[in-house]
Amino acid sequence: MKNNDDLVLTIDFGTQSVRVSIFDSHGNVLAQEKQHYEKPYFSTKPGYAEQYPNVYFDKMAEASKRIISEHSELVKKIKGLSMTCFRDTAVYLDKNRNIIRPTILWLDQRYAKCEKKLPLLSRAAFKLVGMDEVIRMNRRRTAMNWIKENEPENFEKIDKYVAISTYFIYRLTGNLKDSASDYTGHYPIDFKKGQFYKKPEKHLQGQIFSIKKGQLCELVPGLSLLGNVTEEASRLTGIPAGLPMYAAGSDKACETLGSGVIDETSLAVSLGTACTIETTMERYVGPDKFLPAYPFVLPNHFNMDFQIYRGFWMINWFLKEFGAQTIADLMAEEQGDPTRFNEGLKSVPPGSDGLLLQPYWGSQLDRPLVKGAIVGFSDSTTQMHFYRSLIEGIAFELRGAKERFEKNLKHPFDKIHIAGGGAVSDEVCQIMADILYLPVSRAQTIETSSLGAAMSAYIAMGTYTVKEAKENMLRETKTFEPNPENKKTYDDLYQNAYSKLYSSLSDIYAFLFKFNDK
Repeated sequence: MKNNDDLVLTIDFGTQSVRVSIFDSHGNVLAQEKQHYEKPYFSTKPGYAEQYPNVYFDKMAEASKRIISEHSELVKKIKGLSMTCFRDTAVYLDKNRNIIRPTILWLDQRYAKCEKKLPLLSRAAFKLVGMDEVIRMNRRRTAMNWIKENEPENFEKIDKYVAISTYFIYRLTGNLKDSASDYTGHYPIDFKKGQFYKKPEKHLQGQIFSIKKGQLCELVPGLSLLGNVTEEASRLTGIPAGLPMYAAGSDKACETLGSGVIDETSLAVSLGTACTIETTMERYVGPDKFLPAYPFVLPNHFNMDFQIYRGFWMINWFLKEFGAQTIADLMAEEQGDPTRFNEGLKSVPPGSDGLLLQPYWGSQLDRPLVKGAIVGFSDSTTQMHFYRSLIEGIAFELRGAKERFEKNLKHPFDKIHIAGGGAVSDEVCQIMADILYLPVSRAQTIETSSLGAAMSAYIAMGTYTVKEAKENMLRETKTFEPNPENKKTYDDLYQNAYSKLYSSLSDIYAFLFKFNDK
């Protein structure tokens, strides 16, 4: 470990806001500027979610200019820059590197028709191993396929099809480079090798995306030097020209590192717009049948990952439609004070008096044809029952993923590290501990994606090894122990009701999905 006082600058692009932070080598945030997007996305049709990438970049520039101008003495000590960003969102560039159309965000619900069939041998291979429906849905969920069908003139213009993180790196350094960790989603990539397929158009799985190799960026190992901040980027953002920028990873990968999950003994749970449960491995093991492990921030490491796509976004939906409050009021992130909704969780018993919610407000990778479900209503059901069942439904779904992880890895986990906006609430953390039946620890910050990006920079600069970064930069502030009595209640509900819901409703889900798709 080098003994120095070097600082790092991190950029954390979230779906709702962007944070620019200055960290020291002890994991302390010395300065931070947070900029909310006035309109995170716009919808031209129900279910659509689009935005111009420069809306996010310009908000980042506003935040970075403030932090640079107000902390000149700290800026002198900044020796590296890293960035983390939301996943599965592409930017479409022409030959002059101009943006062709707004980006289609990861939470967009449009589907391509994909009426042109794949080659017969490919279809037969997918059907033989039971992947035909998963492949079909991945084709339909790929933005490039939708553009190809609906905007052929734009499809012909696309010279580069890159992750939005790659575009931001390009704006800062002038280089179309990125790490494989940022390519979680609908891209022709070999996750085990951390590289794009050599000939995606001819590869059995690569062909489903309609993306050519030449349209993709250069992938570099995690923690690599991506380039240096250009004079133009410095003028726009205030970030010192020449500052080296190091590869980190996606928001979820950085959250996992920032939570201290650097091996497969523990789990990281993120309660953000999307909810995830992850662990880190040096071996390549998928979370479930046909689902890949993703490249981690660290080279030759992988994340076993499960995601609930609409996650704590559902809290915002619930409050908007039924609670007459906002997510900011609910989580009270700035003040750290729970509101009546989090206090209200205590007024409803564990199990919500038998009200169960399956959080399929968006398609799952392993269950593409699904819809949300709420069962167990009665005349005694209240607003608070609904709210608690939503939290419990997310936790039940994460429990199922945890059990699949344990089966595939052939060992149990010993702890959960929790982060994200939902982790502000003690009541939510306790529900997670009771349902997942593991101690749940919260660190000095719930913004572990930013912390993970900072850790990446210090590791890349040679200041720390991975273990040293965890020891020096992460501090657990509170641990929630499982309640054995609540566990009995939740076990009963999970084993005898929740775990049977999907199989009982799968045919109905499939009908409703196709009914709405007409």
